[in-house]
Amino acid sequence: MYAIDLLPAEEFDAAIKDLAALLADAVDDGASVGFLSPFGLEEAAGWWRDQAPAVAAGTLRVWVARDASGVAGTISLALATKPNSRYRGEIVKLMVHRDARGRGLSRALLATAERAALADGVHLLMLDTETGSTAEHVYLTGGWTRYGVVPGYAASPDGTPAACSFFYKDLR
Repeated sequence: MYAIDLLPAEEFDAAIKDLAALLADAVDDGASVGFLSPFGLEEAAGWWRDQAPAVAAGTLRVWVARDASGVAGTISLALATKPNSRYRGEIVKLMVHRDARGRGLSRALLATAERAALADGVHLLMLDTETGSTAEHVYLTGGWTRYGVVPGYAASPDGTPAACSFFYKDLR
């Protein structure tokens, strides 16, 4: 059983090591989450450290799923900051450690972020993912609407350009 908790800004720095291990595992396993192989823990920790100002400002919310062995998954919600789009957010970095997959954790993390967004008045969510990936299946079966596919949009960790699917979900 996993406990999913919003990571408070004051605890973010202490969680970077675990979040970096999760990110490095995702890239090593071939997930198209924005990075190319080889991708190590230091590089992953640096990326997470770069997110600290947004976490502190409240424009990036990060949830972690933990069990007895530690952090098994994460999801982030990037909130729009322009006055005309504060009802909108973007789901970013939904990742589940390869040892924790197949147990519904992705769906639980996604539902957690969706509930929190709606509670804060954010009703339109966006995201993108590699076309044909397991993640795409999660969104297609989770009530998300695919509104387009862009060929060669992002490179897989091995550098191969891959198509990406773009999704939205209106939570109202």
